[in-house]
Amino acid sequence: MRIFILGAGATGSLLAQLLTRQGHHVWCGDKDPVRAQRFLGKRSRIPVKPANARNLRSIVKAGRGCHLLVNCSPAQFNRTALRAALRLRAHYLDTASHLTGYPFQVEQLRFDSSFRKKRRTAVINAGVAPGLTNLLVARSADLLDGLESVQVRLYENTDSDDPVSQWSPDSSFDEAVSRPRVYRNGRFHLGARFGEREVFRFPAPIGPVGVVLAAQDEVCTLPRVIPMRALDVKIGGNDFDRLRRWYRMGKLRKSRGLLAKHFPKTPTPRQVAKLMRHGTLWHARFALAVVAHGTKGERGATLRWDASFPTLHQIRRRGRFTSPIAWATTHLAALFIKHFPRELPGAYPPEGLPRETQQAILAGTRTYGIRLTKRMKLLKPIDHED
Repeated sequence: MRIFILGAGATGSLLAQLLTRQGHHVWCGDKDPVRAQRFLGKRSRIPVKPANARNLRSIVKAGRGCHLLVNCSPAQFNRTALRAALRLRAHYLDTASHLTGYPFQVEQLRFDSSFRKKRRTAVINAGVAPGLTNLLVARSADLLDGLESVQVRLYENTDSDDPVSQWSPDSSFDEAVSRPRVYRNGRFHLGARFGEREVFRFPAPIGPVGVVLAAQDEVCTLPRVIPMRALDVKIGGNDFDRLRRWYRMGKLRKSRGLLAKHFPKTPTPRQVAKLMRHGTLWHARFALAVVAHGTKGERGATLRWDASFPTLHQIRRRGRFTSPIAWATTHLAALFIKHFPRELPGAYPPEGLPRETQQAILAGTRTYGIRLTKRMKLLKPIDHED
């Protein structure tokens, strides 16, 4: 397949290399081709064309001839990238939404009818969180007779002397200053920033961690596809603790804009290697859990999924220098591309894909060393006489 990747940063560059090794014809587009080449590496033969994600004509010119446009630029450029895919008559995939304009509706689904008319497919939020989290909730709904509530819990931790962006600084800032979306009693609400703190126990070696509400895209799509009464997403770890501390000190406000000292540019692989070599960056870890409450037969049931990913040092031993979050997002996006439903026109979140596609993607995680564990706990049978 001919694949054009818009945005050759930490995720886009790694995805381009992975897809090239799998036999796809890949090229990238970026507003700064020189910096993009640093992410790809000096020896990379993957072409990089100038492409400004803000400019429709620029994207169309760079992506001409592609079968699939993969948008790895910040989510604020989703609508421009979607229009470019339609102009190119190409399929489309991205990894996140931008919820500023529509608090409880992801903007990509507004293009559903346009993709249907063009007989093209758009798969949205196809990364790890959102992405894998959506698939685990959908699988929980399949395994339970009834789904009542869902908790998604994420752990992001970076041990370093100074802030190091595991993710795009624009995306991190957008998430940090946005109010969390929650779904309670069958209705959407805006939660308190960094609110509703609780202690959640992740598997060893992480253990108990304080988690707080976060602005995540899963909340805006899952309840529209899968019947449930409640859903929220919370994040813990020192990366999010740092954001929470800045917010409480008044240093984290949308009106103040993105400050480089708080949200530095994503380091290139060579910069990551240098930070690790000099002892500035010690370690980084990412994990997620999905807990679904519902019924199984005449019993109440709790189904829990835990996903573990390679740590910073484990990724390094594989010959890569990137963050665990970028690594996880890249490999999940590659699985979505491998099982891309090209014969299904329209725009779809992960939970809206055919069941066999969802299961194939989940099964494929083992190929990349992503470990999924499932545990179900059944409560006592309901006594109808009582």
